[in-house]
Amino acid sequence: MSKSFEAQGIIHSIDQTREYGQNGFTKREFVIKLSGDGENPDYPNYVALELIKDKCALMDAFQIGDEVQVTFNLSGRLWSAPGKPEKCFTSLQAWKVERAGVQPGGQNYDMGAFSAPSAGPAFDDDVPF
Repeated sequence: MSKSFEAQGIIHSIDQTREYGQNGFTKREFVIKLSGDGENPDYPNYVALELIKDKCALMDAFQIGDEVQVTFNLSGRLWSAPGKPEKCFTSLQAWKVERAGVQPGGQNYDMGAFSAPSAGPAFDDDVPF
């Protein structure tokens, strides 16, 4: 099992879902420009990620310019053919995409949006014992 990683970035491009082979394997690629801690805007880093099978639909909720938090697995494989040099293919397989700054409940909580409780009837907080 591979380890999960996270990256935060702004969506640069979103490809269409594509089908490969005769067994219906689907894949969708997207690119983010990394943002957040440690990123220097003068030297942007663009990272290509992929969604496979049922995860392709995750990008339907997003558009170019949205800032997202992506959870992905790093995976790789070797490929060789007779008479050709061996190659290593690496992929970042995303399995969770969320809007950056959104709390786990799915809502972005702004504490400044809550008002103080209204003054209602007087409340006696004296304990009866």
